[in-house]
Amino acid sequence: VIITPYGELDKCNYFDPRTMQVATVDHMKQVCTKVRAATDEELPSSYVEEFRIALDNELVKYVSETYPKGICAVYCTGGNMFEGPGADFGFAILFLPLSIAHKFLVGAHYFEEGNVQLDANNECKDSTIFQSPEDCAISITNMIRHRETEYMTSLEASYLNLPDTTFKDLRRKLPVTRTLFPWHSTFQFSLNRDLAKDLGIGK
Repeated sequence: VIITPYGELDKCNYFDPRTMQVATVDHMKQVCTKVRAATDEELPSSYVEEFRIALDNELVKYVSETYPKGICAVYCTGGNMFEGPGADFGFAILFLPLSIAHKFLVGAHYFEEGNVQLDANNECKDSTIFQSPEDCAISITNMIRHRETEYMTSLEASYLNLPDTTFKDLRRKLPVTRTLFPWHSTFQFSLNRDLAKDLGIGK
């Protein structure tokens, strides 16, 4: 189960849409203490679940190809933008315009004779046609693939330019004295200082 606000039922219970189970988590010990079947009230409608399962299947294939150790999940959140066929409707209108919002959160470390951390985020939007569950899933997954590739390309370009841009302003190649510190002699300096102190030299 993924610990995320989208699956949070309360502070200790989280819904896993793929297995239709609820996991109880001990946050202090970071362990799952109990698993139970989700109740009818905790499950999405069967109509919505068709779309969720189709998208989940497509994303699992994409993630396994792109991020071999990656984990993904598709959650249904509350909203009134679209409802499935109900008692008050004689038919359901398909091929509706569908808006997709992407949000990328990236955390990385860059090592270049030091340790620099990168926290980046990016948001963008796309649109497609609301069709069958399978067609919607393929369309949305292709959007995600395109946007992630586009964003990764821009990040790689930024990394290549770091030494000549951001790093150039953050560091100086030499200390103010213009002399490199003799790290290889540090132990010798410490030993001489300790001996002088023990022998009372220089008092």
